[in-house]
Amino acid sequence: MELISLNKIAVKGCIGCNACRYGKPCIQKDGFNDLVPKIKEADMIAFASPLLFWTISSKLKAFIERFYCIAEEDPNPPLGRYEKYPVKDAVLLMTSADDLFWTYEQAVSYYKFAVINYIGFRDKGMLLAGGCGDTNGRSQIDKTNHLSEAYQFGKTVYAE
Repeated sequence: MELISLNKIAVKGCIGCNACRYGKPCIQKDGFNDLVPKIKEADMIAFASPLLFWTISSKLKAFIERFYCIAEEDPNPPLGRYEKYPVKDAVLLMTSADDLFWTYEQAVSYYKFAVINYIGFRDKGMLLAGGCGDTNGRSQIDKTNHLSEAYQFGKTVYAE
């Protein structure tokens, strides 16, 4: 397992130039290019983010957008897609101050649509830790059951 923090690695969003579609490396010169071999080798990618403006962070979204450059042409694309991606397992891990019935609706929708349905990763579950504290104060996740839930989730994600 390797932890990669997008707070420590600069990853710019895709600009749709399509250089990668013509056999060229991504023209963006940032930390994503060093992550490509790690993405291709990974069995699972855990997409982790705080909830920001009702969705995943812009850093995580930029990271997901850049998967475009690791796609390959698919001569028989399903559902109108034009490319195929390496198939990986994926989980979504999020925290938020709010814990309302709709708190994670937008974030879950994006994860399911972009990562699972479009890219084609296999969903291994989600851990959505709401009620972790005030947005203007200190985290209070230690006052919830979310840390023990995360531990159990990690232990069982591949349990058969």
